[in-house]
Amino acid sequence: MSRYRLDPAPEQVAGLDEHCGHARYVWNLAVEQQSWWTPYRGKTPNHLERCRQLTDARAESDWLRAGSQTVQQQALRDFDQAMRNFFNGSHRRPAYRKRGQSEGFQVVGKNARVEKVNRRWSQCWVPKVGWVKFRVSRKVPDFRSYRVTLDRAGRWHVAFAVVPEPIPAPGTGEVVGVDRGVAVSAALSTGEMLACPGLRPKEAERLHGLQRRFAHAKRGSARRGHLKARIARVKAREVDRRKDWAEKTSTDLARRYDLIRVEDLNIRGMTRSARGTVAEPGRNVAQKAGLNRGILAAGWGLLVQRLEQKAPGRIERVPAASTSRRCSTCGHTAPGNRESQAVFRCAACGHTANADVNAAMNIAAGRAVTARGGAGLPVPVNREPQHCAPPLVGV
Repeated sequence: MSRYRLDPAPEQVAGLDEHCGHARYVWNLAVEQQSWWTPYRGKTPNHLERCRQLTDARAESDWLRAGSQTVQQQALRDFDQAMRNFFNGSHRRPAYRKRGQSEGFQVVGKNARVEKVNRRWSQCWVPKVGWVKFRVSRKVPDFRSYRVTLDRAGRWHVAFAVVPEPIPAPGTGEVVGVDRGVAVSAALSTGEMLACPGLRPKEAERLHGLQRRFAHAKRGSARRGHLKARIARVKAREVDRRKDWAEKTSTDLARRYDLIRVEDLNIRGMTRSARGTVAEPGRNVAQKAGLNRGILAAGWGLLVQRLEQKAPGRIERVPAASTSRRCSTCGHTAPGNRESQAVFRCAACGHTANADVNAAMNIAAGRAVTARGGAGLPVPVNREPQHCAPPLVGV
């Protein structure tokens, strides 16, 4: 996705927000049918039947009829694609969309038009809204569709669905291992330590203060809504920095190394809540929640995702078992080798190194060991470049 910042006129904001509401309403109706129609009514309605139902709903509702039928029908097509991706096993089941989250709509076909205004600005066509300007931060790619979105911070964006061009290998034959952590976001086998930028101390202090005020604000009050918007703007700044770091780091690694080896981590399982149930409550819930926030803030999944897209066929996943406890020099594996989070000292040969760099060297060698010291094989992924279109948003 190539995303650009929209600059809609004040009179256009209401039209864009109305399109988001229509697309969200149609999507939620399709999710509701999929969840209850099959057990009680038999076969789920197909796309043509949903379009007929949409036509009847537009005839009965002035609110729906005032919107764009093209935008509403495209929301149904997005839902159909989401269900196909779910049955193929590549994505989770489509869920309900909430106002203020996942806000957006898709423009495809003949309606997807872009005109250049000048060197810095272009404009895209939105049905029943007109031409909306956006800042050209980089060259606009060839596209067949684009999606207009609204984030939690109140910023409008336009994203063009394109298949990114892979970065060619340098041809040097160099291999690098990447160990991902919380204190150090990414440690390379070359000794480089990369940290994902977050909020500055003053920004974190301001965020904490806003969250405390938000917790005491009355539900439904204007003050609570104002505080929520301010918190969203601070959090959006943190997300933008994380995405920027992942883009720059993945591009740099893809250009410098022929083969990149990373740990095969189940991030979704690692960041699962430890709260438990009422009958069996979890232990150390607050500590586990803090660890989950640290893992997500380090951008583990985003970094590997962008690496696989930019360097297809050159990414290998190595089982992560005991990579941090194995000596990269002599191969001795023991729990006591890692004295602390940052210090590794081998009990057999006395080799001392940074613990994250030592783990990255084991990953670069493709040696994944078990607790008994047995060697495993790296698991190659994404062997061939992907030429398929990117999944639709909302999946």
